[in-house]
Amino acid sequence: MPQLRSPSRSSAALATTQPEWLDTIIKGDCVSRMAALPAHSVDAIFADPPYNLQLGGDLTRPDQSKVDAVDDAWDQFESFAAYDAFTRAWLLAARRLLKPNGTIWVIGSYHNIFRVGAIMQDLGFWTLNDIVWRKSNPMPNFRGRRFQNAHETLIWASKDKDAKGYTFNYDAMKAANDDTQMRSDWLFPICTGGERLKDAEGSKTHPTQKPEALLARVILSSTRPGDTILDPFFGTGTTGAVAKRLGRHFVGIEREDSYIEAATDRLLSVEPLDADFLQTLTPKRAEPRVPFSSVVEAGLLPPGTELTDAKGRWQAHVRADGTIASSTGEAASIHRVGARVQGLDACNGWTFWHVRDGGRLRVIDELRQIVRERIAVSGA
Repeated sequence: MPQLRSPSRSSAALATTQPEWLDTIIKGDCVSRMAALPAHSVDAIFADPPYNLQLGGDLTRPDQSKVDAVDDAWDQFESFAAYDAFTRAWLLAARRLLKPNGTIWVIGSYHNIFRVGAIMQDLGFWTLNDIVWRKSNPMPNFRGRRFQNAHETLIWASKDKDAKGYTFNYDAMKAANDDTQMRSDWLFPICTGGERLKDAEGSKTHPTQKPEALLARVILSSTRPGDTILDPFFGTGTTGAVAKRLGRHFVGIEREDSYIEAATDRLLSVEPLDADFLQTLTPKRAEPRVPFSSVVEAGLLPPGTELTDAKGRWQAHVRADGTIASSTGEAASIHRVGARVQGLDACNGWTFWHVRDGGRLRVIDELRQIVRERIAVSGA
């Protein structure tokens, strides 16, 4: 079992907290190897199972040159029933390993994804999205008998329909998409150029190597730094390489020696990004609730402190009980007093009220953030 531990934690912490299988490639059959891992031990799963392409004979281009298609033994099954039995077995093993709030991604083509999706539903997985990976440079349809097959489908699912608290970094995805909701159709090129691993003869090391950009979006959207991602069909290690770079842990399962060798070399060359660059944008609704009284109790706004709006039109004073009193003497919450002085029905007092700090007015929401940071440090 190659040892490929990520240097994302101190060596002392690794020695006391990491199981020996973390950040490693496990050789063998995925079902039996998953059965040996502890239940509820992974935060996410990315699976790129055999597609069962059912290719009959060689595929050739118009000039009669042979297409390097998927004709490996690991993609061949004697019947749809055999493929379904295999799919059910590995999905059951995978489901046991997922934490209650974990999610699974499965990618496939029209040959298999509908069968996989039906079995996932039968086993209790709850579909969150189906993502269309639209290929910007798909392989042509050489025979001209069908539409060009230009996409693959990813199923993203939680463990069951009642799963709560699964990770979806909505705000980060929206910000990365120019402040527009990230859609379920993703445009990426297939794996080519320097990213495509090749053997000594110049042939593809793996026929269906996935692009790192695709895995990066999967991992960034549905995991957090420090999470553990399982890939039961590890291949040449794209999942592990991206996970390591992005400060996540991985465990890969692979039975083919040539793929393990290629993945091991690849992973050893990956340098994790600095932790400062891996922070995930946290939505306001996910931050711990901090009442105004906590800011007062922390000494950041002592009783008697004068508050004003940004233009100095209205004033209020902080009271010891966590309320504020307007210049008319009316006392209430920062929100209610802010609304009443303006003659409005509602007001966000955190952004309306300011306090003078030296030569500038400081919005009191900045003080709330200081309290949040203190809470985070004390709970670390």
